[in-house]
Amino acid sequence: MISKSILLAIVLLPLLGSILAGLFGKFIGRRGAHIVTIAGVAISFALSAKVLMDLLAGAPVFNENIYTWYQVGNYSAHVGFMVDNLTAMMMVVVTFVSALVHLYTIGYIKDDPGYQRFFSYISLFTFSMLMLVMSNNFMQLFFGWEAVGLVSYLLIGFWFKKPSAVFANLKAFLVNRVGDFGFLLGIAGVLMMSGSLDYTEVFASAPTWVGKTLEVLPGVFWAVPTVICICLFIGAMGKSAQVPLHVWLPDSMEGPTPISALIHAATMVTAGIFMVARMSPLFNLSETALQFILFIGATTAFWTGLIGIVQNDIKRVVAYSTLSQLGYMTVALGVAAYNAAVFHLMTHAFFKALLFLAAGSVIIGMHHEQDMRRMGGLRKYMPITFWTSLIGTLALIGTPFLSGFYSKDTIIEAAKENAMHHGGFIAQYGYWAVLLGAFVTSFYSFRLLYMTFFGKERFRDAHHDDHGHAGHDDHGHDHHGSHEPHESPWVVTVPLVLLAIPSIIIGFLTAGPLLFGKSTDGHHAVRPFFDGAIHLPEGGVMAKLAEEFHGAVQFGLHGLMAPAFWLTLAGFALATLMYWARPELAAKAASIFRLPIRVLENKYGFDKLWINGFAGGSVMLAKLARAFDSEAIDGVAVNGSANSIGAAAGVARRLQSGFLYHYAFAMIVGLILLLGLVIRFWL
Repeated sequence: MISKSILLAIVLLPLLGSILAGLFGKFIGRRGAHIVTIAGVAISFALSAKVLMDLLAGAPVFNENIYTWYQVGNYSAHVGFMVDNLTAMMMVVVTFVSALVHLYTIGYIKDDPGYQRFFSYISLFTFSMLMLVMSNNFMQLFFGWEAVGLVSYLLIGFWFKKPSAVFANLKAFLVNRVGDFGFLLGIAGVLMMSGSLDYTEVFASAPTWVGKTLEVLPGVFWAVPTVICICLFIGAMGKSAQVPLHVWLPDSMEGPTPISALIHAATMVTAGIFMVARMSPLFNLSETALQFILFIGATTAFWTGLIGIVQNDIKRVVAYSTLSQLGYMTVALGVAAYNAAVFHLMTHAFFKALLFLAAGSVIIGMHHEQDMRRMGGLRKYMPITFWTSLIGTLALIGTPFLSGFYSKDTIIEAAKENAMHHGGFIAQYGYWAVLLGAFVTSFYSFRLLYMTFFGKERFRDAHHDDHGHAGHDDHGHDHHGSHEPHESPWVVTVPLVLLAIPSIIIGFLTAGPLLFGKSTDGHHAVRPFFDGAIHLPEGGVMAKLAEEFHGAVQFGLHGLMAPAFWLTLAGFALATLMYWARPELAAKAASIFRLPIRVLENKYGFDKLWINGFAGGSVMLAKLARAFDSEAIDGVAVNGSANSIGAAAGVARRLQSGFLYHYAFAMIVGLILLLGLVIRFWL
């Protein structure tokens, strides 16, 4: 039996740490701030692990309301928890990664004046994400949804004196408002159709929606499940940065590296993927919505990955990798392989947090330099950072037997199965996008590795001014590019090692039960890990793949012969040739492919579309509204009325002379006119 008090402790301990560090930071000091926040998140992780073990041991799912938020008529909103295997897995991932990020932060921003404030924010971020994943109703889900958005705004703009950071956090906030508007419409649709926002009641009533329609435009009727699911997914497009609502995520690099890791690995961007998987009973009712999700995910997986090829800022390469991998997860959702999407979310959390924190370690060792063109040869100066970066890279590209392989290749196989049995342009596009994405991922990953850790030690020539290069992580330091690089302190390297371990083994150990309902050796059927939490369609792609699963070892051996592996090998070979063996080829390729590179550097024009199109159009509309308000409303209606009254008052004032004979004369004239009217019309 899962204890309510344990669940409350899991949620409230990070909040308590945030409050203590934020409101009482001056009293408890820097040491006190990181102690209370790390302790809160670490205990929360330990308790989350206990909850997961209890569920695996056979404890029933916890679904109970804790507190009544408000009651209006027959409807009441609650704070409540639904803790099943999906929730417990997310709780463990969120708190584990967050605890390591907290520890890492001690070394990363040790000299920053906002030290206590940062610890308060990241602990609050953890609380917000836990409220989201543990919710048992849409109202609490929306609370957590908006809370992670708010805290991401605070963290991306943590260095609020930097104009680029202020621009980035505002961009993230506004783009997410677009997605959240669709999400709110979807929640309103759920309430309208089911009369409740509790998951259990909504899922029970969802089959009755089939056959009902909504008039989305005059004369245009859409199926209710399609409208609701697309609206909900638009919210996921904002949080999980899917095209075209992806533009905020690369700019989130303006925040300190620890928060980049937390946003990209375990909190905000995973919220959309988790939400769709949680709502699988709804999305199974609309093939149209799934096709839409598949198209968006495929577009994000391949085309945003290409942008990573031309980035020179080490953090931005990893950021575009996140965009691409989120696209893979979304493709899995689109083919109704919800468990594969969540499995990739879990494995990706470990190796992407590892890659971001390793990038941060490089930035520390390079005295806050981020441009890879000013690095090179760092592996002998930073051996721990190099080896853990290599492990993270191998996991990311899907090297057989590492964690990323089991999750990523399952998505590729699921997309292939979907393309074979469903056909159609979108299904084929989805498969080829994730397959070719394997080549792109391998190329930009090894490009980063070679430019950073191999080749000429370019940092020795970086002391001179070099305009146009990437900026620095803002720690209040001057540029120190000419200083000797150094390995990071233990509070930075220990989290790297601890993240490298699951990046290697977690996929091998858990792929069988989490994906296929089989033991790791593939010989025994076991209860599917997500049974009851995620609803896979009968006869879907995962059921077909389960028939072909004969153990994690066999899966890995089969991967050595799969097209994705050979494309990954090709990306590795090309990156090795261009950035290690023959680095002069990179400059030649840049001159030959100048136009495509310029398109990628301009990010397909999406930033200009948002800034000059949507944002610029909104500003122009606001200016027109202001002009109409000042000229038409104020000038004509308000000022015009006042002027008319003033003119009439001036005329009336002249009639008030103060002489009695003037008033007597006016009365006589008025009486004559009145008598004239009576005689004319009534006699």
